[in-house]
Amino acid sequence: MPAADGKKYLTDVATAETLLRLVQSVPSPKAEPIKLWLAKVGYERMQEMADPARSLERARETWQKQGRSSKWIEQRMTGQETRNKVTDYWANHDIKKGEEYAILTNIIHQEWADVSVKEHKAIKSLKTQNLRDHMSEAELIFTALAELSTRQIAESVEATGMKENKSAAKTGGSMAKQARLELEDKTDRKIVTADNYLPPSKPSPKLK
Repeated sequence: MPAADGKKYLTDVATAETLLRLVQSVPSPKAEPIKLWLAKVGYERMQEMADPARSLERARETWQKQGRSSKWIEQRMTGQETRNKVTDYWANHDIKKGEEYAILTNIIHQEWADVSVKEHKAIKSLKTQNLRDHMSEAELIFTALAELSTRQIAESVEATGMKENKSAAKTGGSMAKQARLELEDKTDRKIVTADNYLPPSKPSPKLK
């Protein structure tokens, strides 16, 4: 990995899961707060597995604490339901989770928004954050419309495999694009914007 001097050196690395397991094995009082947090998160996850509605309520509470409006939260959750339905369709029609899901998702997004998912994140100055968590209500609505159209088109022709589902994704995204262009023409306002919900950056401390 690159170091401060610009050269690359062999470096010990670990996944987040491995790092957390290492923390659990540290026999130090300083590690105790993290161990307690891990136990709490693990217990909450067990609760959500037994009652999935808990995960929805937890998400709602998190968004409320972040200052999202009730209307935004409802749209975000509705959009997630639409997303789940299209991925469920893909799962049952020879589309593999991971890379193939990402390819189809990007096709839909590129078609309706005229920018890729990566470009949209860059416009909003996002790095590892979830793009949908930083969309406006309008962006969420058009994303949901594009994915809803994609699923219904795919269902109508029983699209199976990447080739047929790519075609459905392009058509579904294009339909949402037409609606977006009409709204932008009527309102003279762009749907895709740089607005995000990132916390304001703190000013750098002045050197004395």
